[in-house]
Amino acid sequence: MISPFFRLTLAAFSLQFGIAACQAQEPAEVRESLERAVNFFRTQAAVHGGYVYQYSSDLSKREGEGAVGPDTVWIEPPGTPAVGQAYLTAYQYSQDSQLLEAAKEVAQALIWGQLESGGWDNQIEFAPEQRRKYRYRNSDGLPVAKDGESTSKKRNTTTFDDNKSQSACRFLMNLDQVLGFKEAEIHEAAIYALNAFSKVQYPNGAWPQRYSQFMTAEIEHVSLRASFPEDWSREYPAKKYGEYYTLNDRSICDTVLLMLDAWLVYEDPNYLASAQRGGDFLILAQLPAPQPGWAQQYDQQMHPAWARKFEPPAVTGGESQAVMETLMSLYRRLAVHQEDAAKYLVPLPSALEYYRRSQLPNGKLARFYEIKTNRPLFFDRDYNLTYRDDDLPTHYSFIVTSKLDRLQRQYDELLSTPVEKLKQPGPARIPERSSATARKVTQIIDQMDSRGAWVEKGRLKYYGQEDDTAEVISSKTFSENIIALAAWLGASSQD
Repeated sequence: MISPFFRLTLAAFSLQFGIAACQAQEPAEVRESLERAVNFFRTQAAVHGGYVYQYSSDLSKREGEGAVGPDTVWIEPPGTPAVGQAYLTAYQYSQDSQLLEAAKEVAQALIWGQLESGGWDNQIEFAPEQRRKYRYRNSDGLPVAKDGESTSKKRNTTTFDDNKSQSACRFLMNLDQVLGFKEAEIHEAAIYALNAFSKVQYPNGAWPQRYSQFMTAEIEHVSLRASFPEDWSREYPAKKYGEYYTLNDRSICDTVLLMLDAWLVYEDPNYLASAQRGGDFLILAQLPAPQPGWAQQYDQQMHPAWARKFEPPAVTGGESQAVMETLMSLYRRLAVHQEDAAKYLVPLPSALEYYRRSQLPNGKLARFYEIKTNRPLFFDRDYNLTYRDDDLPTHYSFIVTSKLDRLQRQYDELLSTPVEKLKQPGPARIPERSSATARKVTQIIDQMDSRGAWVEKGRLKYYGQEDDTAEVISSKTFSENIIALAAWLGASSQD
């Protein structure tokens, strides 16, 4: 039994702690910290409004998916579009005009980096000599081709790999909506990208991993279903694979979801049709029993195919989970509008059961399962195919986390929910204030240095073993922190 004295002491302590926590979270202090962090990142980390993955703490070294110079910005999240989206989300939470201006700067960087093919490459170059190697759509005071210089050999490669072009287009589209579709340059860039992505979609609904020009070749057997080849070579063929139907790194899944969101933002039925065709491809791409999963990439015969030297023809335990999530998203979003939307759920029961029986002893999934035998496939450090997992290359995930329990719950929920009650996407809800969020905000503010930077222990991945960097500034951390600060301010103002 707790004594009255202890209760009084506990209450006094709780009151004192609560007052201290609230006092530490004065809105003016949080807003000043947010503005200082944004000002630092805009003026010190940005190049022409763009960003990379991380920086050395003194900003002298920068890297994306490789070391980059002072005039290069990176596309793949957590690079430029992800930082832009963080600015935009933080603006929607806090209504701080500086954040909207920062988001517009990111949009301008992406507009300068948009290719004639409609999307984005791995990076955007701003140095004159490097910039002249690309067929960018816009110059507006930036370096352009020299008089008489041919553009035919300039790089014009849009890539869907690792959510690069999709994330760039999604950010421009979201910003366009927040701005009321009134900024012509931003609106035009988003629409140009979406129309290009629709144009390059294969007749069967798939997208390539990358492309340099709009494809005009007719593809036979548009409705071919995925199947296994009679045999496949264990030797890496070193063939180009950019035109393959690519699920690897969520390429097609991210593009389907982009088109779904574009339909909601612009109310253009062409984007809905594109998303539906993408979903139809995901159905076609399910491999037959007894291995009813998906491959990372398919050739035009709809057979699993080689990509890189560590990506063999196989059934994948990785991207397959993203496919199942995407199929459920399609059903959730389209069931009210499309009578046959239940077709997107048909592949799931057999796939879930197959992957459950394919789990490794530790409950995880292999990235690759051998065709026909279903044995987990791996590579050793010399890139020889093997059934052993004790000498794996370290740059790639050959064993992936199983999300099957969560996927099963989502599937069961969809089956048990009436169509008219399916939850639809809407504006992000500002998280409520709590003691936990207060502690988090206090921690974020305390960890900021005098410049407005969050410096953390870490190394630069692409500067070699001899690099002595021990502290870095991460774009991912920056994005997460400004959203947390802005969400607290938004919740505070609501109160």
